[in-house]
Amino acid sequence: MTLVDVPGALYSASQQHRHTLLREVVLALAAGEDLGVSPGELAAAQDMNHLISTCVTAALQQESGGAEIRSLPLSVPPDAGPAVQALRTVLHLAEEKARDERFLTLPALPRSRVFHQWLFDQIVGQLAGGPPTAWTVVPREPGAGPSELVPWDAGQVQASRVATVAADERNTIIAANGPAADLLGWHADDLVGLPLTTLIPEHLRKRHLAAFTSLLLSGQPRILGRSVPLPALHRDGRLVPVRLFIQTQEMPDGRTVFVAQLTPRAAAPVTATRPPGRTRSVAPKQPDGPTPPAAQHTGGAGAGMPALQRLSLLADTGAALSNAPNLDEGVEQVGRVLTERLADWCAVDLFTGEAAQVDRVCVVGRAPGEACPEEYEGRLPPVSETARGPLARALRGAGPLLLAEPPPPSRATSALDAHYWELLRSMGTHSAVVAPLRARREIIGALTVARGGAERPFTEDDLPLIDDLARALALGVDNARLYQETRNIAERLQRSLLPVLPEIAHLQISARYAASSTTAQVGGDWYDSFVLPSGDTALVIGDVTGHNLDAAIAMSQLRSMLRGIAVDRQEPPETVLRRLDMANHSLYREATATCIYGLVKGPENGPWELVHSSAGHLPPLLITEDGRTRYLEDGAGVLLGLDPDLPRPRARDAIPARSTVLLYTDGLIERRDESLDHAMDRLQRHAAGLAREPLDVFCDELLIGLGADSDDDIAILAVRPAPPA
Repeated sequence: MTLVDVPGALYSASQQHRHTLLREVVLALAAGEDLGVSPGELAAAQDMNHLISTCVTAALQQESGGAEIRSLPLSVPPDAGPAVQALRTVLHLAEEKARDERFLTLPALPRSRVFHQWLFDQIVGQLAGGPPTAWTVVPREPGAGPSELVPWDAGQVQASRVATVAADERNTIIAANGPAADLLGWHADDLVGLPLTTLIPEHLRKRHLAAFTSLLLSGQPRILGRSVPLPALHRDGRLVPVRLFIQTQEMPDGRTVFVAQLTPRAAAPVTATRPPGRTRSVAPKQPDGPTPPAAQHTGGAGAGMPALQRLSLLADTGAALSNAPNLDEGVEQVGRVLTERLADWCAVDLFTGEAAQVDRVCVVGRAPGEACPEEYEGRLPPVSETARGPLARALRGAGPLLLAEPPPPSRATSALDAHYWELLRSMGTHSAVVAPLRARREIIGALTVARGGAERPFTEDDLPLIDDLARALALGVDNARLYQETRNIAERLQRSLLPVLPEIAHLQISARYAASSTTAQVGGDWYDSFVLPSGDTALVIGDVTGHNLDAAIAMSQLRSMLRGIAVDRQEPPETVLRRLDMANHSLYREATATCIYGLVKGPENGPWELVHSSAGHLPPLLITEDGRTRYLEDGAGVLLGLDPDLPRPRARDAIPARSTVLLYTDGLIERRDESLDHAMDRLQRHAAGLAREPLDVFCDELLIGLGADSDDDIAILAVRPAPPA
């Protein structure tokens, strides 16, 4: 039989865990403990475990090429089905004992459990005559995804351009890169050896330790493989809003490493489609059937290529970028197109925001399993004045340049030149073309396409086509960067408008904002709070329709107008909203928005009440100290921007001491394929469990518990009356 797409690191870790569990079962039975396993079952399980381990280990050792995911032959007796079932049963019982803390061994994490289930299903199924099913196509839960099928390598963390921190099973930091250190105010080397809680705000440390311990003891993930908004702790004590994305990797000895990517919430979210670490060198997926003529490189790629194929190649290059979820994925897809139809391998180098700094963002090989040595990836040596090689020339605007044969490294005049010559040599290149990537009269990078082996060398006739491809790639890269820059501007504008909350002796006020984790768009969510001259505390939350820079601008205008009207007029909430609607209708006729404007009234020692009016917004939630919850549904009116002449209602509700009033936008609760009633019930249950938590913990837990993977912006504002002791 054949095990298709076996991940070497995951198999090694799972095998180590399997052996350890079985040893614990043997010791427990020898001590007289009743585990529900007969000696015969245990013997059959051990024999089958030994057979599987021996066969797979031998197959892994015989396989060449160093690929991480391989298809392996496995020889088992035709009557091995009952023994496999015995092994499955014994491991299941042992996992239960581990989760109950009756064994010293920790339970398996999700991806190991799913892998063992797949492994045993494959053996039993193929013994019964069924076809093999590749591991890479097996559906998996969050925390058991294919992006985790990579072995641990500290160099991956160092090479990553995303802020990344890695911790071991003892909750100790074992690696951190420069972007993470810069984000949090540390030197990377100083972080290694510190407890991970060093980077966690004090009010979340207890929760982190409980969740981490629960993960190790139960094997049940909560945030693995999910994008979670929460604060990180800067070295100077301030909070840094980030989105956290955690994946696991495996050490050769079976231990697990937890790799966390930290993305500032004013920047693009981390994409969960690849493991953290170095830029990938990948081979494109090979289609079924014979290789198409265009991929065989037998005809001229330039003047000799039919016009229809040239147009198709250019169109596919543009489509690969436009259809990808982010720039890195798009560039990689372009590499796959080029290596399938033009070159043996290609590389894309892009200037970063730093002067003369270039990153190799993608290296793609055509042959399955072909990989680029790690030392040629990531950050390149600087484009210095002494650099005279073809890559340096292309990065200064020359080209496309034809390299009929790579010169010896001895001719290199700079570190960049030597690096490039060594790349060409290591990939077996006999001809290459390097072309500049030009956009808006600037050079943003370079494209290298290369051939080796018995393939036809590139000629001068190929240069016009490669130049066209470079222009198409440059246009797509520039558009993607402009789009991301627009998003970042909108997010920074949105965040800059989020206010500093007032400090009031008898009122605790806390708020959070998180952009969408799954889209490249920015919404118009906002919150506000300020003290009126009358002494009342104003609470505001709103959401402008749309997800773009226009929505962020409209939000800023509405926020400013509402502040001015509220402070100047000091009128009841419904009147303030009516005036805001009138101004919005007069100045911005097409802008619609939801909004709640409320006033917390009452002396320092209470009693307090919330007087509010709602313009089409979700109702506030009142959570009492003992965990009872109630939506404040009175005071509901139409959206802003529909009809400013419609009357607006007012609601008045008592706020008991130490209860919490929560204002929130729809991104916190609304999910596709779920009714609003169910979503609001979930919010009530979650908030009730946090009723006695400090208000900062209350807000962070809401974001962690309900805001992970939200495809919309989230704003929350919470207020809690706290009479003097």
